[in-house]
Amino acid sequence: MHRSEITIDLGAVRHNVRRLLAALRGAQVWAVVKADGYGHGAGDIAGAALGAGATALCVATVPEGLALRREFRTERIIVMGPALNREIAQARDAHLELVVSSEEIPSGVRVHLKVDTGMGRWGVSELMTPALEVVGLMSHLATADTDAGYADWQIERFRTATAPYTHLERHIANSAAALRYPAAAFDAARCGIAVLGLSPFGGDPADDGLRPVLRWTSYVALSRLLRPGQSTGYGRRFVAEGDTWIGIVPVGYADGFRRDLTGTTVLVDGEPKRVLGTVSMDALAVELDRAVPEGTPVVLVGTGVLLEEHARVAGTITYELATGIDSSPTRARRVVVDA
Repeated sequence: MHRSEITIDLGAVRHNVRRLLAALRGAQVWAVVKADGYGHGAGDIAGAALGAGATALCVATVPEGLALRREFRTERIIVMGPALNREIAQARDAHLELVVSSEEIPSGVRVHLKVDTGMGRWGVSELMTPALEVVGLMSHLATADTDAGYADWQIERFRTATAPYTHLERHIANSAAALRYPAAAFDAARCGIAVLGLSPFGGDPADDGLRPVLRWTSYVALSRLLRPGQSTGYGRRFVAEGDTWIGIVPVGYADGFRRDLTGTTVLVDGEPKRVLGTVSMDALAVELDRAVPEGTPVVLVGTGVLLEEHARVAGTITYELATGIDSSPTRARRVVVDA
């Protein structure tokens, strides 16, 4: 038996892409599959997204783009991060498109010129007449999930700066903007987290018509009774005040279930149960009301257990939790379904 199982639902990917296309009302969806598809598997997510109507794939690095090109021979692949000099030739040979944040435009490769409208990272501060290699103009929203006023200001700055160049593809929207800011649609939206059915706003994905793609399950390997004064785990962070049944689940922070998830809720045999004590490298403890058989199923993420809620407990965002889940064969069994 594997210590845990990660299930990827490609049907949910297609549902989410169609939901985004409906929200964008004519603009394209470009699926962001950087960081191995935010830990979900770049190739599987990319294939399902393209099959549902996405028209391009976005990654962070040239090596990520090259890896995808081996599977997707003709589809558009856009590298959003900076490329080293030696990588530009590789991108050219593989017909990747590059995002450039200066007026130095490489020749022989399709380029998206980035304009800094307020993110304060990459991008030119003033847009000059784009070179012939430039096929797109883009920017990046800083607060589409938190501050509508600033997001609206960025969108209008981008609209004004790019107005003379409407013959080029213009794109500024991320997942949050695709769902909530019609004015940000332009020609395409670069969507990652929403394609995976995770809320860019930290709430319930169903509120925006999204279906989570990832389900993570394990099992109770051992039930034991703690007597008053007995503890479980490193540092004795949980000490029983009365007789307390606990279940030991063989998943820990090496698998991506982080130490700061103490106190979060998982499902044990369909019932919500609290994570107790210190999450260790390879195990965690859950509070039970009785002994349960070895092998009793535990849902760590999935129906009834939102990754967004885990993120709230950990004081972080779903992006960080999702990319931290280890689906390598030595840690988990990975299953791809088409529900």
